[in-house]
Amino acid sequence: MESSISQHRAKVLFAEDDTELCSMMTEFFGHHSFSTEAVHNGRDAIRRALEGDFDLLILDVMMPVLDGFEVLRQIRRRTALPVIMLTARTAPADRIEGLNTGADDYLPKPFAPEELLARVRAVLRRSGKPGQSEEILTCGSLKIKPGTREVSVRDVTVQLTSIEFDILTCLAYANGRVVSRDALTAALYQREANPFDRALDVHVSHLRKKLDDDPDTFIHTIRGAGYLLKARTE
Repeated sequence: MESSISQHRAKVLFAEDDTELCSMMTEFFGHHSFSTEAVHNGRDAIRRALEGDFDLLILDVMMPVLDGFEVLRQIRRRTALPVIMLTARTAPADRIEGLNTGADDYLPKPFAPEELLARVRAVLRRSGKPGQSEEILTCGSLKIKPGTREVSVRDVTVQLTSIEFDILTCLAYANGRVVSRDALTAALYQREANPFDRALDVHVSHLRKKLDDDPDTFIHTIRGAGYLLKARTE
């Protein structure tokens, strides 16, 4: 999978006291053409969010000095910077508090990096932040423009439904790695996968048919693991 970006690279601030997780996420998002910075306590999160010209803040709830909820309350008084909250606290009351305080999205730990990336892209699209329309993902003769939600095969436009496009971009952003059904379902529907729910399989089946004109690309089912987008020549 290749990705090209011109002009602006979306700039993300990670506020997370787990330095190992920050390092992993910084590397992962760097591979997807994001500019990143990390801070490890609530006070620094507020300072950098207000002065750093970021496009989005990924904010952990459990941080030293000031917790994520207080950080969010303080920055919301002065900026509309998009915020995705992360937490190991999964009670509905915590999610509701985060959203009511002004979070744009809320993701429980542990999470798949691809799911966080999909949510970041979705929040940036909704907020109209820069850095989306310039990006082109390519896999074989398949081209995806996340900012304008355009897909083409051999330069011929392919008409996808909104959910088909979201599935395709989730797989494309995985850069040749398997994306689990749980990660896809959570990114698309904000809920856990149900073993009796075949909606995802139906959408993938429709997507495969629409991409069938591309002999170089296919969506492969990895039994017991998930789905993989790859070029046939790889």
